[in-house]
Amino acid sequence: MEWETVIGLEIHAQLATRSKIFSGSSTAFGAGANTQANLVDLGYPGVLPVLNHEAVRMAVRFGLAVAATVARRSVFARKNYFYPDLPKGYQISQYELPVVQSGSLDILLEDGSGKTVGITRAHLEEDAGKSLHEDFHGLSGIDLNRAGTPLLEIVSEPDMRSAKEAVAYMKKIHTLVRYLEICDGNMQEGSFRCDANVSVRPKGQKEFGTRAEIKNLNSFRFVERAINYEVERQVDLIEGGGKVVQETRLYDPDRGETRSMRSKEEANDYRYFPDPDLLPLVIDEALIESVRATLPELPDEKAARLVAEHGLSAYDAGVLTSSRELAAYYEAVVQDLGGQHKLAANWVMGELSGALTRDGLDITQSRVAAPALAQLVARIGDNTISGKIAKEVFEAMWTEGSGADEIIDARGLRQITDTSSIEKAIDEVMAGNPKQLADYRSGKDKLFGFFVGQVMKATQGKANPAQLNELLKRKLSG
Repeated sequence: MEWETVIGLEIHAQLATRSKIFSGSSTAFGAGANTQANLVDLGYPGVLPVLNHEAVRMAVRFGLAVAATVARRSVFARKNYFYPDLPKGYQISQYELPVVQSGSLDILLEDGSGKTVGITRAHLEEDAGKSLHEDFHGLSGIDLNRAGTPLLEIVSEPDMRSAKEAVAYMKKIHTLVRYLEICDGNMQEGSFRCDANVSVRPKGQKEFGTRAEIKNLNSFRFVERAINYEVERQVDLIEGGGKVVQETRLYDPDRGETRSMRSKEEANDYRYFPDPDLLPLVIDEALIESVRATLPELPDEKAARLVAEHGLSAYDAGVLTSSRELAAYYEAVVQDLGGQHKLAANWVMGELSGALTRDGLDITQSRVAAPALAQLVARIGDNTISGKIAKEVFEAMWTEGSGADEIIDARGLRQITDTSSIEKAIDEVMAGNPKQLADYRSGKDKLFGFFVGQVMKATQGKANPAQLNELLKRKLSG
């Protein structure tokens, strides 16, 4: 039997406010345990929550960016459950009336095709604290610094049909929230994570299968691996005569498998009801329009512009706009160059990105600044150096911090464009290889590459390739 995978993601993006969603406590990462939780966060009797206005603006910003409906009236509810890191015994969230409703997002898949994923809702809520299980000799510690941290939970439609589609969607949301500057996207610090709802059904069946929810996935790699494992587990279970049960599961990256955590609760298990301490959230047109006026150029808009104005492929434009900082770097390079867009794009996506990955650096930490890379690309464009020598120059720029011109001059790497010098080298190579010359002239055209290599060796790689090819063809033909 052929099976179809059905996936929906619930992404939790920590909003980049300086204080929590209902209190004035700091949201700064890395503080000592329980030093950033006040009486409101701890749920003491008699304290009242006050909604963070900036968190609302950020939610509206996201809603506008995904062409969703921003609710003029939404309601905060209490989601009741017991857990040691939830001191109030309930989480303030939004249930029936979320602030953002019915949006969509276009994703680009590896084969170049596109797909639209529906966004059911995005709602504001507070985070819980964190249970710590290490260094407590069989006990657990509770750190409530995260309690009350503002989250935007972004819930997709079950529109994804493979782990790769889910990763593409998650990456697109990650890119978008960083462009909007509403979330720093730091997965290591827990600022961006997701739960994956996964089910399988026979190909062609309309009804969904029973789903399992995989909680707290905090890397793109783990999302893909967890979903693939879960799909295989469910198919094997059903084909073996068993049934998938609705449950919450955890992914163990060390073993590469999911394991059962608890049976999946239904909404009524949480006893949702409107929070009596919070008035409905009412958003007027003036607020929406003021937020709309501050929206930056979004990733899809920027990519479309790079295709139209710079002549880049849709793929190249997608890679370059995958982060706001990378796009800014590329545009700074071409601004200094005044053109040569494709060559600049190739260098940003190729040598530069490779060096960043190798050294574990972000684009903002690049050891070659945009103006310096522009200078290097310019020297390729004006035939001062070849593309091969440019790689040597780039490596020196990366390790030494010197400019391209400085390195080219210091190492004598300028390309030979003097026709007579190249002709002299060709004559010497032809004279030194009479057999290969005779073979070439008798029809063995493949030996042309041999002569190119020999001349390049004789000129220490400095001969201009275009001139060399043209002169060599003429000389070899006799």
